[in-house]
Amino acid sequence: MSIKKEPKLSFFRPVLNSEVRIPLIKEGVSAGFPSPAIDFMENSIDLNTALCKNPLATFYIKVKGNSMIDAGINDKDVLVVDRSLEPQNNKIAICFIDGEFTVKRIQLEQDCLYLMPENPNYPPIKVTEENQLIIWGIVTYVIKKV
Repeated sequence: MSIKKEPKLSFFRPVLNSEVRIPLIKEGVSAGFPSPAIDFMENSIDLNTALCKNPLATFYIKVKGNSMIDAGINDKDVLVVDRSLEPQNNKIAICFIDGEFTVKRIQLEQDCLYLMPENPNYPPIKVTEENQLIIWGIVTYVIKKV
């Protein structure tokens, strides 16, 4: 009997030729004190276009798990990931390490790289010469249900 491992992330490509347009109120909404009503011009937005700065290098990825909850990334959230961005210290990245995908924060230290969870219940992953690591892409947005 074999045990099937569930994937931690599901990958999706954005549909950039979608006809779906969602109404957008450009003036925004106050998160402090209510602002007086103003006339607004209703426009539309295509979230695929708005969230994809580099369309050919952008993917949506659905999260499975809770190792990044303190970074505001929860189970079932959708991440917008840009593969054309260079990995940098403190960025949240999709990493392919030792044959598995994971989402973690990159932490560079002198002569050492860590993949840091944002949940104290998970240990950091110290990347050594024995590991096979590919920084697959950088997280640019988190889409979540509230």
